[in-house]
Amino acid sequence: MVRDLKAILQVAATYIGTIVGAGFATGKEVVQFFSQYGMIGLLGILISGYLFVWIGMKSMLIAKRIDANSYQEVNEFLFGEKIGRWINAVLLIMLFGVTSVMLSGTGAVFSEQLGLPAQLGIWLTLVLCYIAVIRGMRGLLLVNSIIVPLMLLFSLIVITAFPEASGYYGESSNIGKVLLSALAYAAYNLVLGQAVLVPLGRDSANERIIKWGGFLGGFGLTFILITSHFALITIPNMTSYSIPMGEIIKLIGTVVHLLFVLVIYSEIYTTLIGNVYGIARKLSFSETPKKAVILSILLVCYFISLIGFDSLVKYLYPLFGYMGCVVLLAFMFKKMPVAR
Repeated sequence: MVRDLKAILQVAATYIGTIVGAGFATGKEVVQFFSQYGMIGLLGILISGYLFVWIGMKSMLIAKRIDANSYQEVNEFLFGEKIGRWINAVLLIMLFGVTSVMLSGTGAVFSEQLGLPAQLGIWLTLVLCYIAVIRGMRGLLLVNSIIVPLMLLFSLIVITAFPEASGYYGESSNIGKVLLSALAYAAYNLVLGQAVLVPLGRDSANERIIKWGGFLGGFGLTFILITSHFALITIPNMTSYSIPMGEIIKLIGTVVHLLFVLVIYSEIYTTLIGNVYGIARKLSFSETPKKAVILSILLVCYFISLIGFDSLVKYLYPLFGYMGCVVLLAFMFKKMPVAR
């Protein structure tokens, strides 16, 4: 029982750590998909949260039942071998793109929040990422078990402090835009998350761990989104900031700001290592990614990251969201395979 509880919490923490990335942590992504719509953006968050619980759990269960080594096998189960290959090719490109956003995001944190060179943050992250990924799934579980509780603690601090900010509550919008935004947001996060969710589900000891881990992970993501949203809708011109959460933290104090920098960097780092691990596991055709493959992936992502954080988030994330809707719909309607 105790062993199962520990495994459930590790699955939940790794799920949260995989989804929470640069755009999420900085608030840029939350503003783009939800907070720019004002209070009605909360409806979109609740819809995305429901999908995080349902589809996150279902994808891990499918991986367990078909004994999938990577997201490639899950997509072939969803679409068939021929179409699945095309989906996998697109997903690989998406993973490289989002991983590059993560790297660029660490540079933005170092330059805007610490006044240090952006390249210092990027290269430090590359080294730390390599160290974690060469340890395989054990490295991911360990890192997320430490960092995700810090994320949740920080969310509690934000939700208690945001009423001290100004009284701005975003722009109103029609509900159709909010619903579409919620679907696109959940789609790209869940589709890209397959790089980690698939091996996470396959390697879990039993389905009880997957079900509870998926539920707690999805619930935790929803909680972090809600706390961030209620803080961000108090900022006038929220869409103009690269790190809008930083504007909230400045109102709270220096100590909390330092905690913010630590947490935001950690959130980006957990998603980065998850993505790199997923890509490397696929390209290595092995549960233990090869070191040369990991280094090659990091180098490619480094060059893409030079485009810049704001531009990558603005153009890549919505595009990936709409592309991911195809896979999300397949997960919704595909019948679960029979348990072995």
